[in-house]
Amino acid sequence: MTSGKVYVIGAGLAGLAAAVRLAGRGRAVTVIEAAAQAGGRCRSYLDPALGMTIDNGNHLLLSGNRAAFDYLAEIGAADRVAGPEEAVFDFFDLRDGRRWTLRPNTGALAWWIFDPARRVPGTRALDYLAFARLIGPQGARRVDQAISCEGTLWDRLIDPFLLAALNTDPPGASAALAAAVVRETLALGGHACRPRIAHPSLDAAFIAPALAFLEQRGAQVRLGQRVQALDFEAGRVAAIRLGSQTLRLLPDDQVVLATPPWVTRDLAAGVETPDAFKAIVNGHFRIQAPAGAPAMVGVIGGAAQWLFAFEGRISVTVSGADDLVDQDREALAARLWRDVARVYGLDGPLPAWQIVKEKRATFAATPEQAAKRPGARTGWPNLVLAGDWTDTGLPATIEGAIRSGHKAAALVLEGR
Repeated sequence: MTSGKVYVIGAGLAGLAAAVRLAGRGRAVTVIEAAAQAGGRCRSYLDPALGMTIDNGNHLLLSGNRAAFDYLAEIGAADRVAGPEEAVFDFFDLRDGRRWTLRPNTGALAWWIFDPARRVPGTRALDYLAFARLIGPQGARRVDQAISCEGTLWDRLIDPFLLAALNTDPPGASAALAAAVVRETLALGGHACRPRIAHPSLDAAFIAPALAFLEQRGAQVRLGQRVQALDFEAGRVAAIRLGSQTLRLLPDDQVVLATPPWVTRDLAAGVETPDAFKAIVNGHFRIQAPAGAPAMVGVIGGAAQWLFAFEGRISVTVSGADDLVDQDREALAARLWRDVARVYGLDGPLPAWQIVKEKRATFAATPEQAAKRPGARTGWPNLVLAGDWTDTGLPATIEGAIRSGHKAAALVLEGR
């Protein structure tokens, strides 16, 4: 194992996960981030329109996300996520007004599918064989080549579940990535599916404790400093250029490049990356959900897809939102609010709102784009990659981002 300095470029979750793991193992770490704050797409900010701190998006963890919970434990923030003791998912179908709660049992033997009170209404136990057909190796197949994409179970569970996980219209999405999600969640039983939401914010759970961890271990975090270029000499990264400043690397120094794919292509020419992306739209409304309302509701048949009830605020997430992302913000807020009001039984005018759009939220999780995901290793011995868009075996999720950071750190610690 070498003992040189490690430069982590990018302070999103992938970069922070790598930096925390390396600093925790005693390595000298410098994190360089172009933005004025760490967190990347997992960030929180004080929104003036609402007068409260909000997250840029609603990122859901499941209890089976082992890397994410390892990271939270490492930074002392295991108590910063909250959720029910059992796997429960509330749904509301705007088409017919029906409500139901999905309740997978704890163990891997899925007896819950035989209980009409626990499964999706209008489905039979045999319908759930679709998940079994999706678990095995899929190669380069699409989801619609692996299972039927129609019927009640598809409309009321498989489609919304996969859309949230893949951020890509499920029929044309990668069956291999869909299978990976199913294998690590529903296939393991309810103990791996308990929903967990950051509390009180993404920053409080994932970012601020990580920065404090790094500071305590002497790591440097340089925010608001954009890397202009990497200089390569003799087959290695020789320098990092930051505008007027150039950081020369010593022979044992290493670099973790944890930047978005389009930035990575500019800094490390020749690295193939995904080049098609999907949007996510989030709406935030300053209003208190009714007492006893579910903390999270899946919405079928509307513009809204998932609703989250926070203290004094209801938030909406729409995945695969390419058809919404360019719409007028006020019209979009009104459209989402109509779904929120109906689900929660709320009256009155549109409350104070905020719309947050991420046009390139994730890579498009198609077989073609998945084939473009690089591994963590590169052709340069002192440069490794991290990011949810690298080949983690998972779609672009918090879990995938953190796993990529841990993989990059492992390669650095091996003296890659």
